[in-house]
Amino acid sequence: MTRALTLDDFMLAGVALATGLLSAFLLRTLLRWLGKKADSTRWSGDDVIVDALRTVVPWGAVLGGAAAAGAVLPLMRTVQHNVNQILTVLFIFVVTGSAARVIAGLVRTVTQSRSGVAGSATIFVNITRVLVLAIGFLVVLQTLGISIAPMLTALGVGGLAVALALQDTLANLFAGIHILASKTVQPGDYIKLSSGEEGYVEDINWRQTTVRALSNNLVVIPNGELAKTNMTNYMRPEQQLTILVQVGVAYDSDLDHVERVTVEVVAEVMNEITGAVPDHEPLVRFHTFGDSRIGFTVILGVGEFSDQFRIKHEFIKRLHRRYREEGIRIPAPTRTVALQQGTVVIPHQRGAEETEAAPSARSARLD
Repeated sequence: MTRALTLDDFMLAGVALATGLLSAFLLRTLLRWLGKKADSTRWSGDDVIVDALRTVVPWGAVLGGAAAAGAVLPLMRTVQHNVNQILTVLFIFVVTGSAARVIAGLVRTVTQSRSGVAGSATIFVNITRVLVLAIGFLVVLQTLGISIAPMLTALGVGGLAVALALQDTLANLFAGIHILASKTVQPGDYIKLSSGEEGYVEDINWRQTTVRALSNNLVVIPNGELAKTNMTNYMRPEQQLTILVQVGVAYDSDLDHVERVTVEVVAEVMNEITGAVPDHEPLVRFHTFGDSRIGFTVILGVGEFSDQFRIKHEFIKRLHRRYREEGIRIPAPTRTVALQQGTVVIPHQRGAEETEAAPSARSARLD
């Protein structure tokens, strides 16, 4: 100390600290009001920014008051330096945590608001958060006077050993980044793998891809496996798709009448059923002279993959009812089996009292 502490010193330090606390309270109240205003806007990015500021600004005011209190006290230069370093490190930690939250939140907001970008993919959010925290940690070390150059060199050398030990993990990480960057799969897409798994992509993180099946179960697939397997994406390049329904009518049917009635039913379904494509052109294509019927294909348009089940259901019901009203017959499959007439010998056993007699056979003829 350069001189002894006096009551005035403590009073000035208390005033500085109280000012910091009061400023923190007033700023937090102001930011709470701004948060309500931000909730009423369409852009969700302002919510993220205000939420982060509600953490960093009050803490900054408190640390500023503490720094002012330390400045008015007649402390020794070494003690003053240590106090300033501690307050600086605390402020860097607060700013780093808030910055990581803001940037990660903005990344999540941007990806969710843009089509063709990983809507709910946490891999970008996690990578962004880790990078910001790592930068903040390096700034803290530099503030404390610790050289980070040897540490970066050691990390570079040790990174090779870590990379060899975590080959599968890193393979999944880079496979996930490649999948998202190439835009072949995005959260919300309906995919089907060659191994049989299918469903909606829920999330793609640093290790695995989560797929929700139509049964509402979750299927977890490592990113490396997803990148290597053959896959069908039913949402790309377009979400709308066409489905084929096979139908058959009797040989004595008027095919022009059948086509006209079928097209009317298709148009009715396309305009009335949720998930159908109203501007889809009804298509009927005859293709086969079958055993008991003339087969044809009806092509329907659906908005997305899961809509096809409801649209097929309604189309088949309405087509069956309309065919009955128009007298158009859908024959059941028949098979004619020819049997050759022949003689089957059925052995007959006598009673116990005639066991020594020779067995005889009775012949029966089948017509």
